[in-house]
Amino acid sequence: MTGQRVREVLFVVGEASGDLHAGKVAEVLRQVAPAVPLVGVGGGHMRRAGVEIIEDVEQLAVMGFVEVLQHIPRHWALLRRLRARMASGRVGLVVLLDYPGFNLKVAEAARAAGIPVLYYITPQVWAWGANRLPKIARLVTKAASILPFEEALLQQHGVDATFVGHPLLDRAQALPSMMDARAELGLDGDRPVLALFPGSRRAEIARHLDLFVAAARAVQRRRPEVQVVVGVAPTVSINAADCPFPLVQGASFVVQRAATAGLLKSGTNTLEAAVAGLPHVIGYRTSGITYAIAKRVVKIPHIGLVNVVAEREVSPEFVQERFVPERVAAALLPLLEEESPARTAALAGLAEVRARLGTPGASRRVAEMIAQLLAA
Repeated sequence: MTGQRVREVLFVVGEASGDLHAGKVAEVLRQVAPAVPLVGVGGGHMRRAGVEIIEDVEQLAVMGFVEVLQHIPRHWALLRRLRARMASGRVGLVVLLDYPGFNLKVAEAARAAGIPVLYYITPQVWAWGANRLPKIARLVTKAASILPFEEALLQQHGVDATFVGHPLLDRAQALPSMMDARAELGLDGDRPVLALFPGSRRAEIARHLDLFVAAARAVQRRRPEVQVVVGVAPTVSINAADCPFPLVQGASFVVQRAATAGLLKSGTNTLEAAVAGLPHVIGYRTSGITYAIAKRVVKIPHIGLVNVVAEREVSPEFVQERFVPERVAAALLPLLEEESPARTAALAGLAEVRARLGTPGASRRVAEMIAQLLAA
């Protein structure tokens, strides 16, 4: 880097998962480029990695077309602040993670200010929003994709993209055994365990918790010996009075390793389940308006990321009105039987997905990309 002072790296994330992944990158960046100041829109993971937080991610995280409308004023105010910071000349590189509706506007501002942009966890244009591809090619200096098929798709549209592997693999290099995980959670090692993961946002918990609990109750009516445990994302809280099962905060891999089968909200936790080797069923409900819009714009046959990566249904999906607790329970019961054909097939599919996610080291690869872009 040239000039009289080292310019900062500006990270922008929009939700808790982005904060986690950006925090891992920042940890490595502290090793490979210790003199570079790090600032960003983020949360606790980034803060603990030494990033100066200029806006807390908890103020931004929303999901759904209707829900986003309520947060537009806050987003526009933040965008004005970021534009001013970039125009000041203090920013040397912008690193964006996911959150494309907002982050592509940040990329546009960076382009106008002559600042290179690294996009890590690129927009899911393979699902919807393919019309964004020309914009991404124009605005993004370097893209680091985390799903195996994204690299070729982005390159075909003129984006300088590299598949870096999925960051989940960095967190999963020392998973506990099933028995160790059960001992840690105080569960009976000889009885089957059903894990529930109802979501990582307050709105998801509100829509899913009762349905997930009802499905688990239906399972227990058929198999009373099944133990049920609820994995609670670090970004939300669940009142124990609202849930009859034990709650475990922020230890998703431990819960998944302890479980025999799982009921999961669609999203990244289905890839966690693939890495942990947990057969599962996917359930999801959103507002009627959001779902109606999504049906018109989403162009893929599955919503669970594990099924998207597999390019087939590895885990059964029960979406919107199809989410009927008794039906979900019927799909879960075979997965709780150790030698059932359904469980055997699910485990094989999950192993295939895990192999497609690449190799550990995504955070280091991205940190090295940042260092190279700064040096250039």
